[in-house]
Amino acid sequence: MRTLIKNGTVINADATSRADVLVDGEQIALIGQELDLGADRTIDASGKWLIPGAIDVHTHMELPFGGTFAKDTFESGTRAAAFGGTTTIIDFAVQPRGGSLREGLEAWHRKADGNACVDYGFHMIISDVRDDVLDEMDGLVDEGVTSFKLFTAYPGVFFSDDGAIFRAMQRSARNGGLIMMHAENGLAIDVVAGQEVAAGHTDPYYHGTSRSPVLEGEATNRVIRLAEVAGAPVYIVHLSARQALDEVRRARDAGLPAFAETCPQYLFLSLEDMGNGFEGAKFVCSPPLRPADHAEELWKGLVRDDLQVVSTDHCPFDFHGQKDLGRDDFRKVPNGLPGVENRVDLLHDGGVVRGRFSPNRWVELISSAPARLFGLPRKGVIGVGADADIVVYDPARRHTISASTHHMDVDYSCYEGREVTGGADVVLSRGTVVVEGGEWRGSKGAGRFLRRERSANLH
Repeated sequence: MRTLIKNGTVINADATSRADVLVDGEQIALIGQELDLGADRTIDASGKWLIPGAIDVHTHMELPFGGTFAKDTFESGTRAAAFGGTTTIIDFAVQPRGGSLREGLEAWHRKADGNACVDYGFHMIISDVRDDVLDEMDGLVDEGVTSFKLFTAYPGVFFSDDGAIFRAMQRSARNGGLIMMHAENGLAIDVVAGQEVAAGHTDPYYHGTSRSPVLEGEATNRVIRLAEVAGAPVYIVHLSARQALDEVRRARDAGLPAFAETCPQYLFLSLEDMGNGFEGAKFVCSPPLRPADHAEELWKGLVRDDLQVVSTDHCPFDFHGQKDLGRDDFRKVPNGLPGVENRVDLLHDGGVVRGRFSPNRWVELISSAPARLFGLPRKGVIGVGADADIVVYDPARRHTISASTHHMDVDYSCYEGREVTGGADVVLSRGTVVVEGGEWRGSKGAGRFLRRERSANLH
C-alpha cells in the first residue's frame, strides 16, 4: 500500500517545511515538494500540518488499584489514543509483590497482545527489590523493556525505601536502563491523611491538601541525589509542583542527567476543582492537583526544557461505581484520571495557540523527546525510513471536549465543556489509516510490541 500525502506542512521538532510525504508499506519512503508519483491513495493535506504520531510514555491500561481496575482496556485505551493523535503508548507492567518481574511482564503481554490498536511498549514497575529482581532487570533491558519505575509513595503497596531505590539505580547505571520515580514522601503523607480523616475531613479535597507540594519537592531532591551517587540518570514522572520543578531545574543546571515529565491535568486543572464536595473525586490523582499558581511555573518549565515531556498518566475510573468507593474516606478513592485522548489537543491549544511555545516545541514535547528518551529511534519524526506514524492535523479546528463524544471508556471527562483549537483529521499508524474524519478505520490487535533500545545518550 502506497499513500501519498500532498500539500501539507511537515512539522518536526527541529524544522518546518512545506512538503509531500510518500508512505510505502509501513515506512516513510520519500519527502519532497510537488511529488508526482503513483500511489494507491492520495490524501490532500492543504492547510494542514503533518506531525509525527504522538507518543504517550505514561499510561495505565487495566491497572489494578484499590480493589478495582482502570476502566480502559488495551483495545479501548489505544483506540481512544489514536483518535487524539497518539500512535504509541508505553504502559506500566507491575511486578506482583513477592513475585518476579517476568511474572508481571507476562501478565501485561497477555493484556495487550492481540488487543492493542496502536504500537505499545512496557516499563516495569518494581515493587519488591531483591537480588534476583536486580538480576532480572538486566534480562529485561536486553528484551527491550528498558525502564523501571519505583515509588517513594504508597507504603505497603509500591513503596521502596532509599536503599532499595539506590540499589536499582546502581544496576541501571550498569545495564543502561532508566529509573523512573514517583517522588512524593508517602510515609509523611499517610500520617497527614490519617489525621485529616480522624478530624472528620473525608471529602476528596483533603486528598489534595494532605499531599503537600513540599513533600513532592523533598522526595524529588532525594531521588536525584541518590541517582547522582549511583551514577545513573533519573526520570521524574508526573511532576506537579513548583518545589519539585525547582529541584529538577537545579540538577539540570548542574549538568546531572535528570529528566522529568508533567501531565495536562497539572497544566489545566487545579486544587479548586477538587473542592465541590464528592464531585471532587473525579479529579483525585497522585500527585494531586495543585493550587493554580503552580501551573504557570510548569508552563515555564516546558518552555525552558526544565521539563522534557508531557504525558498523561492515563488511569481512568468511572465516577459512578469506582470513584465512589471513597465516598466516606478520600483515601479509598481510586487514584487516576482519563486523558490519553486529550493530551495532543490540550497542549496545542494551551501551548501553541496561546503563544507559549512554537509548533516545533509542541511536537518535541508530545512525540520527539519521548521517542529519544525511551529508545524509539523509528518514532517521533517524519523522516525517510521512519515508521509511517503520521497525523494530518488541523491547527484551526475548534471542538469541545466532552464525555458524550470522547472514546475513552469512562463516564466523565476532566475537561468537560472546554473548547480547544486543533484536532487530528487523519491518523496513520505504520502506514495504515486508523482514524479519518472522526471515524474509526483501525483494527483490534494491529498494534505491535516495541522492543526499545537503551537510551545510551542519557548515561
